[in-house]
Amino acid sequence: MTRIFATSDLHFGHANIIRYCGRPFAGVAAMDERLVDLWNETVGPQDTVWVLGDVALGDLDESLGLVGLLAGHKILVPGNHDRCWLGERSFRKGSADDVARRLAAARARYLDAGFAEIADDPAPIAVGGSTAKLSHFPYVGDSKEADRHVEHRPADEGGWLVHGHVHDKWRQRGRMLNVGVDVWAGRPVPLETLAGLIEAGEQDLERLPWYG
Repeated sequence: MTRIFATSDLHFGHANIIRYCGRPFAGVAAMDERLVDLWNETVGPQDTVWVLGDVALGDLDESLGLVGLLAGHKILVPGNHDRCWLGERSFRKGSADDVARRLAAARARYLDAGFAEIADDPAPIAVGGSTAKLSHFPYVGDSKEADRHVEHRPADEGGWLVHGHVHDKWRQRGRMLNVGVDVWAGRPVPLETLAGLIEAGEQDLERLPWYG
């Protein structure tokens, strides 16, 4: 039986995220290796994973190359640290044709790395008996003090939202479900787990401890 998962904010190749979010690793190589192992222990080759942004930083030839080691059919919803994100600063300069060429080249790099699709604004998906929007960003809140990228955030129309971006700030806040690896012990989250949270209703939940 195939399953569907969601995850976010892997930050492959980003050494500083270890300190920022208290990830229990001595260095970036150990972190990257463990994230790949946790993913492949959780996700099967026929499963689908929604990756809600911020996949890889640093030297993309190395960090983005790790995507090819990850099992399953992977769909990227770009976040603000992904170089194929529509809000990326470099896409605000130049002619429309020039921007389109550079965006296509950036997206090709992510597709070549192992993503099957890139979805900027995916339609809401079924989660149990409900539906939820998918976005890198929450309705409100941030990993820093002030909310950033507010113009790119989904509108809160009273429904559930599956998101990333906030790292270890919360696992659930009201109708916002954060699937970032920093609150789910490094693993992608099955949709049936998210369905259980939705069924339980609005609540505030903190991070789960890392396995290390």
